[in-house]
Amino acid sequence: MDINITLERPEGSPQSGPVTVGWFYHDDKSSIMMFPPERVSFRGANKGHSKSASRCPGVVQLESRYFLVRCPYDLHIGFARDDKGQARLVNRAGDRGGVRSGKLGSILHLVNEAEWRYPDKPTVQLGLGYCFVSEEVCYISQIDSFAHYRPVPLPGTIFGGRFPIHAWVRPLMWAFEWHDTTKDLILKRGDPLFYCQFEADGPDRPVQVVEVERTPDMERWIASMTGVASLMNQTFSLFRASEAARPKNLLVRKG
Repeated sequence: MDINITLERPEGSPQSGPVTVGWFYHDDKSSIMMFPPERVSFRGANKGHSKSASRCPGVVQLESRYFLVRCPYDLHIGFARDDKGQARLVNRAGDRGGVRSGKLGSILHLVNEAEWRYPDKPTVQLGLGYCFVSEEVCYISQIDSFAHYRPVPLPGTIFGGRFPIHAWVRPLMWAFEWHDTTKDLILKRGDPLFYCQFEADGPDRPVQVVEVERTPDMERWIASMTGVASLMNQTFSLFRASEAARPKNLLVRKG
């Protein structure tokens, strides 16, 4: 028995052109210092030779499908325990740092020790506030910025993640698992933090990421999802209900 399946995306259908992903800041506080997401590209690469890696279609295709988010802060953080054994973060930059010690806790925090994946590897979260959304089925994968070289390697690894941005919108954060706590965590403003990759119907379709407005309908939809991770486990079970409540016209381009 032969079974044939034909999938067609007629010209003009929502799934025939580029995948459009909208992005916005969860709130406008200090957003002027944030870097907009950018498509991964490497300027100045050698393209003189026809066999250069920078002209390889496979390399170009791969890199063009990642979008980079850069670090907005200069941070020099150490890990320590107080005289009672409680884990804490230490602002090594002190008075010379760009971020005041009193403000550090509002952007960077140490996850409760009971929630670490491993008892000897602290988890740190850096709040960023980038949100991504789509009107068609689309998943975001947040991964490490593996194609950018770090002269000083990080003393750990980042937490990745994957979820459907057509059904669930939440501000992204940078989550770090600290493997070697004898070494400080040093981040510079403008450094690559992570990549975003987007998957939708049709692996051949290009992806365009555009800034969109936080419309009143968008605000109401996001409010319905806000804080639920603290109220229940397995929030993935809410995706169907959230998708059903999604406004019809979600992406309103900014400007």
